[in-house]
Amino acid sequence: MKRRNFIQTVSGGAAAAYLAANPLLGFSGAHSAQARELSEHTIDQVLTKRVRIQYPRFVSKNAIRGNHGWGYDETICEVVTNQGAKGWGVTLWGRSAEEASAHLVGKKVSEVFAPELGLIEPKGAYADIALHDLAGKILNKPVYELMGAKQPETTVCYSGMIYFDDLTPFYNQPMGVDIILKECQFDYDLGYRQFKLKIGRGNKWMPKAAGIKRDIEVTKLVAEAFPDCDILVDGNDGYPLEDFEQYLKGIEGVKLFWIEEPFRETIEDYTKLRALLKEMGIETLLADGEASPDQDFLMQLMEARLMDVHLTDIQDIGYTGWRKLMPELKRLKVFASPHAWGSQIKTNAVAHLTGAYGNTVTIEGVTCISDDVDLGNYRLENGKLIPSSAPGFGMQLNK
Repeated sequence: MKRRNFIQTVSGGAAAAYLAANPLLGFSGAHSAQARELSEHTIDQVLTKRVRIQYPRFVSKNAIRGNHGWGYDETICEVVTNQGAKGWGVTLWGRSAEEASAHLVGKKVSEVFAPELGLIEPKGAYADIALHDLAGKILNKPVYELMGAKQPETTVCYSGMIYFDDLTPFYNQPMGVDIILKECQFDYDLGYRQFKLKIGRGNKWMPKAAGIKRDIEVTKLVAEAFPDCDILVDGNDGYPLEDFEQYLKGIEGVKLFWIEEPFRETIEDYTKLRALLKEMGIETLLADGEASPDQDFLMQLMEARLMDVHLTDIQDIGYTGWRKLMPELKRLKVFASPHAWGSQIKTNAVAHLTGAYGNTVTIEGVTCISDDVDLGNYRLENGKLIPSSAPGFGMQLNK
C-alpha cells in the first residue's frame, strides 16, 4: 500500500465517518465534554509558513546525500479558529495546503478531529499534526494527555547528528576522525547517551576499501571513548550486504544497539543478514522503514520477523497514521521509532506520541535552535527526553 492510500486508510474507516457526521455523539463523560468544547471552535484559516532551523554545528554527508549544512527552512502549517485559538506543526509530505483548506475551513474542530482517534477528515492530512496541537491548546492539555496518558513514558533519545564530518574540508584539509569524538562529547554534555553513527563512506565519498576502514575506525573509537553509551549505525541503504559483512567483522567486540537501513531492504537480503548476525553471535535490532516506505512490504518484513523497529517518518504518515499503526506494532512485537530527522520540532512532537503509546525503543534527537520558534520546556536528562506538559506540543511560533 503506497503512502497516500495508507494515510487515507488509517485516517478513515467507519468510526471516523461516524464521528464526522456525529461529532457530539457516541461518547460519554470526558469524551463528550471534549467534543463539545472542540465544537465551539470553527476553523477560519489553514496557513502555511516557513521557519528557519539552525543546527549547533555544520552537518556533513551521509552515504547517499551531500552536506546537510547549518540548517534549513521548515514548512509548517498553522490552523486558526474563529475564537483565535492556534495550533501548528510540520506538514505531511505529498499533501497540499489547498486541499486541507478546502476540507477544513468553515468546519467545527470536532467535525474534523477527535482526541480519541486523531484526524477524521482524511483530506485535511496536511494539517494533521497542527490539529493535534490545536486540540491540545483548546482543551488545555499536552498532546500526550489528549491521547490518554496522564503522565508520559519518558523515551530514550539518541543523537542523530553524527554524520561524515571527518570528510568535510576545513581550510582545504580533511577534519579527521577527532571531530567525530568532539561532536559526540558535545552531544554527551547535552544529555545524550546514545549516538547514531552514519556509515557507508565508501558508497560515494571514499574508495570502497578506505571507506569501510574509516567506518570501522570511527565506530570503534566512539565505542571506546563512550563506554556508557549505546552505538547505533545507519547505512542509508549505501552498504551492500557483502561489504557490510566486512564492516561487522571489523568492529568485532563492539555492541550495536541497532543497525538501520544498511542496504535497500528485500526479504532475501534481510534473511541473509539475520543469518549472518546469528552466525557471528551479534545481538542487535534491525531498524527500517524510513526511506520511501512501502507499508505493505514493511508489514511483510515484520511478519517474517526480519524487522525489529519501524522507522517511517512522522511527516510521511502523520500523527493519525502512527496512532493507527502503534497497536499493530505491539501485536507484531515490533518497536516504534518514528523518524524525526530535520529538527527538534519533529523530535518534540514524536516524544508526545511515544510517551502516550509506549512500545518505543528510542527516538531520534535533532538538536537545533530557531529565532522563529520557541521549542518549549523539553528536557533531556541522562539520555531520556521528557516532553513538555504545556498545552498542545508546548511550542510557540515567534512569527
